Amino acid sequence: MKLIAGLGNPGLKYTKTRHNVGFMAVNDLAAAWNMKLKKHTAFRGEYNEINVNGEKVALLKPLTFMNRSGESIKAVMDFYKLSPEDLLVVYDDLDLPGGTVKFRKSGGHGGHNGIRSIIDHLGTKEFNRARMGISRPPEGVQVVNYVLSKFSKEEKSSIEEAKQIVVQASKTWSENDFDRVMNSHN
Repeated sequence: MKLIAGLGNPGLKYTKTRHNVGFMAVNDLAAAWNMKLKKHTAFRGEYNEINVNGEKVALLKPLTFMNRSGESIKAVMDFYKLSPEDLLVVYDDLDLPGGTVKFRKSGGHGGHNGIRSIIDHLGTKEFNRARMGISRPPEGVQVVNYVLSKFSKEEKSSIEEAKQIVVQASKTWSENDFDRVMNSHN
């Protein structure tokens, strides 16, 4: 079984913000697979699973708020006895240009509190990641205000393209190992 978790914050206030691109990408993936995510109390998130060519793939949007994402992901992983290599986390990254996507197997948190929470709860930095670039804030704009703001009209098309890259990479991963994803989609 593979678990794809998109990071974000619950609530209408955050729906289309930069910090929620992980949620957005998982929503697009669910739509591509004709899935509906449903609230799952034990997992503290929106969740569903599907079989893709014999491989069970689960989608998760933690509803614990970004800073506690690890709680929800750990609950799913413990329940299904998944290992870190069975996890793909999709999230926003300030250090990448807007609309770019980079896939990697491990790394630090880079100041991202959602990733910090996952590392803390899993006890490892070794898990698959899809980093979606949102660029750095303009000079004079605080990071917290920037990540919790909505995309400009100019940014929306590049973010749509980035989400589709994540959808295609997730489909690739459902049938292959993560090295194939990195080789095909980076």
